[in-house]
Amino acid sequence: MMKAYHALRHTEFRFYIISRFFFILVLSMQATLISWKVYEITKDPFSIGLIGLIEFVPAVIMALYSGHIIDRNDKKKLLVFSFAGNLILTIVLTIATLTSTMAYLGDHTVLLIIYAVIFCIGIMRAFSGPTSFALVSQLIPKEELPNAITWHSGSWQIASVTGPALAGLLYGSIGVSNTFYWMVLGLTIAMTSVFLITNKPASIQLRDEPVLESIKQGFRFVWKSRDILGTMSLDLFAVFFGGATALLPYFSDVILKTGPEGLGMLRSAPAVGSLFVLTLVTIRPLKKQQGRLMLYCVAGFGTMIILFGLSQMFWLSMFALFMSGVLDGISVIVRSTILQLKTPDEMRGRVASLNSIFIMSSNELGAFESGLTSRIMGVVPAVVFGGGMTLLVVIVTWFKAPGLRKLEY
Repeated sequence: MMKAYHALRHTEFRFYIISRFFFILVLSMQATLISWKVYEITKDPFSIGLIGLIEFVPAVIMALYSGHIIDRNDKKKLLVFSFAGNLILTIVLTIATLTSTMAYLGDHTVLLIIYAVIFCIGIMRAFSGPTSFALVSQLIPKEELPNAITWHSGSWQIASVTGPALAGLLYGSIGVSNTFYWMVLGLTIAMTSVFLITNKPASIQLRDEPVLESIKQGFRFVWKSRDILGTMSLDLFAVFFGGATALLPYFSDVILKTGPEGLGMLRSAPAVGSLFVLTLVTIRPLKKQQGRLMLYCVAGFGTMIILFGLSQMFWLSMFALFMSGVLDGISVIVRSTILQLKTPDEMRGRVASLNSIFIMSSNELGAFESGLTSRIMGVVPAVVFGGGMTLLVVIVTWFKAPGLRKLEY
């Protein structure tokens, strides 16, 4: 049992977990409030999907460069800078959503401001995620990395559970602007916790080389590492088609009729499921046939998305989303462990940046895909179609990448 807490013996790792929790808490609250506010202004599911595209474009463009920077600079300082940028952007959102500001500027101007802030958040995200990934290995001995990864994922899931539900409750009780005040406080706590970590310069001094050549080396490493490439690709296509969270405001408002409070619960349900399974895995780690298990879980994830799309009952929708979180949580642990254990220290920033491109392609671009397909075929058929495509991706992967289903670590 005590082995489950080995990583937490390290003081700086505890500070890191605290900072990560509050940072992800704010981002998940932000995503909930922004999606609801945009839908409230436009009443158009496509406009919600557009949020993902606007965040995706700058994040992907900057991700290629950020990996080069991360591998050559102090990870702690880079994380502080990215947190500071998000704090400033959250303050801008707070001002933009003030009732007096909205009355003065008008809904459409506020909508443009929200989209502009989302664009800037995408830039910050290109640095914050990969820097966090690269920093973990400098806080923990290598033999304790699997346990640290579980806590790393667990802090993300706890924040993801709490954030949307808290955002929905606060929105309904104190209003959107007052909720943003609490988010500013959360980011301040995150920054303070990072400051308590000592500086973490590059562990290996890399030779000076052009940025383009450095980026090419990252691509070559990922391409040659079939395990890393396979897990990244599976996540990319499965979540790209199977993600339904972008359309939750529509389901909450039109189909389930639960309002912002219900939206917060719906957004939290997958994270609750992931947190549940992460707790079990912390106590009883995955010991064999991790690749095969990951494929089974992704297939189950697609099935749950289909069930959610067809459901017209709140409890059934919550169950489907909860189970999608349980199944996705297992695949997240497998993917994260493979990346940490199979990536050398001098490549962590570039590999993490490339992984972030895959993740953002699946999440943010997937959100745009959801909005676009909902415009073409309707919201419910779009979600069912996405779940079906996820199942198809797993079937193709099972036969075309037999090494992935045989993977163990």
